[in-house]
Amino acid sequence: MNTPARTVLTIAVAPALLLTACGGSGSGAPQDKAGGSSTTATKGQPDVNGDGKVVIGVMSPGDTHDNGYYQSFVDDANGIAKTNGWEIRTIDKLNPADAVNQARNLCRQRVDLIAVAASELKDALTAAPEPQCKGVNWYVNGGGGVQQNEYFTQSQDTVNQSLYAAGYAAGLLLEKSGGAKGGYITGPELDFAKQAAKAFKAGMRAVVPEAEMVTTYTGDFDDSAKAKEAFEAQKAQGIKVVYPYLGGATDAVTQQANAAGIPALTPGTDRCADTTTKYAVSVVFSPGAYFAAALQDFQKGTLKMGTARVWKMGVDPVPTVRICAAEGDQQTRLDRVMKDMGTGKLDVDAAVDGTR
Repeated sequence: MNTPARTVLTIAVAPALLLTACGGSGSGAPQDKAGGSSTTATKGQPDVNGDGKVVIGVMSPGDTHDNGYYQSFVDDANGIAKTNGWEIRTIDKLNPADAVNQARNLCRQRVDLIAVAASELKDALTAAPEPQCKGVNWYVNGGGGVQQNEYFTQSQDTVNQSLYAAGYAAGLLLEKSGGAKGGYITGPELDFAKQAAKAFKAGMRAVVPEAEMVTTYTGDFDDSAKAKEAFEAQKAQGIKVVYPYLGGATDAVTQQANAAGIPALTPGTDRCADTTTKYAVSVVFSPGAYFAAALQDFQKGTLKMGTARVWKMGVDPVPTVRICAAEGDQQTRLDRVMKDMGTGKLDVDAAVDGTR
């Protein structure tokens, strides 16, 4: 998930460092843009409070053992922390209503950085100006973006870019099989999930103009039973490709799709090498890659509060989309679309809105 605009999934992910990303269609540094009154790093990074140790608190709305989007956030962080001798304290499956109190608790534990895995938990940031959080650095995987102020830094990407490219890849698979119907399964009917569906459908129809899309909102990103029921219903309607735009229920759907011979796409991470649960397409916007880039800056003492780092498809290594076993010119065509987004030749927002 722009994440799981992509408030929950969008978070949804990372790469100076391409720790979770597959090869992209472009390279280069992401853009930085200021959004607050302070654009300098907090003195003393990474040991911000000067207590002789570095502690990072991670707040996630999803399961950090989901083998996907949310797990990438902590896996990459844990790898960097281990290398540097830092401590990571993770709170997952966090109810947004409890975000502020949990953030305050982390501040009282004298953490140096609080990392918010999804903009769904953005209310946690209201604790930043409070006395117990004085001096704490904050990082947000903002997806479509959180209103910037001087207390935090964030990573952003664009749901239209990632999901249009995902849909284009799905269209290429439909074209190859002769199919004309794709499935999209997600959790609650939230704005970002609806926007993702719109972009996915537009990308699919850029390849197969007559393509239909069956959309199911299960109400829960992690409920495997509901997700599998949705897949069975979509299979009965004749889908030939499926996008489980989910959290913990992703693999459950994909395993059913494997059994049915229906290709599936990942929601955020590179799973092309996975031999247990097989994915036809890796749609890479994993929050772990973006977070890893921020942590590298944090280690160097250059992570700037009050700024947003914008990751662009076709320009940066991630986000990107890879067809795991591409045939013929499939990946070449997909790479061209992503590159055109990066150069501006393809106005993806207009394509998704149907105005081009």
